[in-house]
Amino acid sequence: MKTTKEKAIEIAKIMQEFKGEAVLAMDVSQLNSWTDYFVIVTTNSATHSKGLFKQIKDYIKENDLEIMVPKRKIPDGYDWTLVDLGTIVIHLMSEDAREFYNLEKLWHLGETIF
Repeated sequence: MKTTKEKAIEIAKIMQEFKGEAVLAMDVSQLNSWTDYFVIVTTNSATHSKGLFKQIKDYIKENDLEIMVPKRKIPDGYDWTLVDLGTIVIHLMSEDAREFYNLEKLWHLGETIF
């Protein structure tokens, strides 16, 4: 059985494989009580975000996971799509949104694992 850390790293690798940019996975388990890992990915278009989201959904099915707050579809804007798997939260962000919200700085005490 895979650990949550292994799953977060696998998701990060999939995001990189499908051309997600500046992919980062970090352990934030010591910094909050609601999740253990973030995977942060920069996307370059709404189509790219939807494609990456499809890869995440495929991974979820293959690994018997579930989205905590399921959505039927991704909104037309692609600035920031959050996928909450409970112990892993995936952030698909436009370059502008990633720069503006700067999650890496906000959560800088988290350990980078990918």
